[in-house]
Amino acid sequence: MSDHASYSLYRVPLSARLSLLNVTLIRIGQMTSLSQFMLGAMLGHAMTFEQAMIATLCSTLILELLSLGLGIAGAREGLSIHLRSRWCGFGRIGLALVGIIIAVSLLGWFDIQNSILANSLNYSTNNWFGFSWAAIISGLTLTTLVAFGVKALNWTAKISVPLFTLVVGWIFFLLVKDHNIINLITTTPTGIAMTLSAAITAVVSGCMTGAFTTPDISRYCQSSRYVFWMTLTSIIIGEFIVNGIAILIAHALDTHDVVTIMGQTAGWIGLLTVILSAIKINDLNLYSSSLGVASAVEGLIGKKLSYVWLTITLGCIGTILSVLGILEKFVDFLTFLGILFPPIIGVILIDYYIIHTNRKLLDASRQTDELPSLTSIPLIGWNAIISCLLGSFVGATIDFGIPSLNSLLSASLAY
Repeated sequence: MSDHASYSLYRVPLSARLSLLNVTLIRIGQMTSLSQFMLGAMLGHAMTFEQAMIATLCSTLILELLSLGLGIAGAREGLSIHLRSRWCGFGRIGLALVGIIIAVSLLGWFDIQNSILANSLNYSTNNWFGFSWAAIISGLTLTTLVAFGVKALNWTAKISVPLFTLVVGWIFFLLVKDHNIINLITTTPTGIAMTLSAAITAVVSGCMTGAFTTPDISRYCQSSRYVFWMTLTSIIIGEFIVNGIAILIAHALDTHDVVTIMGQTAGWIGLLTVILSAIKINDLNLYSSSLGVASAVEGLIGKKLSYVWLTITLGCIGTILSVLGILEKFVDFLTFLGILFPPIIGVILIDYYIIHTNRKLLDASRQTDELPSLTSIPLIGWNAIISCLLGSFVGATIDFGIPSLNSLLSASLAY
């Protein structure tokens, strides 16, 4: 597909916008993923059902606010987050730094998902490979496929989403049939306890990349009303339903390990679901991470890197981190994202809705479905960069309240 056909470098015209049902289904597919199930299981193993659902509710309010703000801007301008970020106050150097942060976070998710994939392979072969070799095999295989553009990976996305939905539904049916739901709701978890603020930060962080990329989908929405219903519906299904089921399953099986959950409850179909879901997610993670680094390097030094070699390098780094056990640092990884991403989103929203740094340029160019000239982007936006650094510092150092919300508000106010 050409850049113009996919509108990767252009505005999406009104004639190419989609129906509310189409954009909502795409968004639901993004929100009801293996990563979301992992978050729910993690909460269920560390908190009571009531505590976990309160954390889910609080995080949902934050995510809906951020997703809606970014999504409406995306629908109004018809721009992806990559294009929209060019005119949000960061400047060319600041935008490159944001690109690197996004790339690093995606690489972290690659590591996490590869660890899950390795555990699935190891589980299905009765520990024949051992975790380290399974992680090396899965990581390098997927890296090779992504680096050389093997289109066979595309079919995993078409299969994994409906299969994941069916398997989760089947597991919930078994849960209702074999257990007393009231007992599961009132069960005391046996995992390491998690505070409410830490849980909210973990859930917000786990969905932050999805919130940040909301404009990539909302640019196909026909109106702001479409954006509202798209984000609200997907968050209700992804956060409350999938999260709620995962929390109860974690209580029933006394584990947060998704491989164990899927393997014990759904057998080989469950393991196949985990494997296909991990492949689908990691295909996008590694691809987007490579593009992010390539774009950042080009913006900083004007040099274009080889996509193939860059992908291989990042894939090897991610595989090594998987072998070293990054999955054991899942909560720490989420906390890191929870104080790093909100300030960036806060600055983008404040710049677009309140300060209007480039609003006139965007309004004028929107009349002709064109983009403002790249020469209108300053070299560096110190205000945006300093505000983000301040927000991240506040989120990391202040114990009072919710770290992700602290970093968001402090960066927004500073900007």
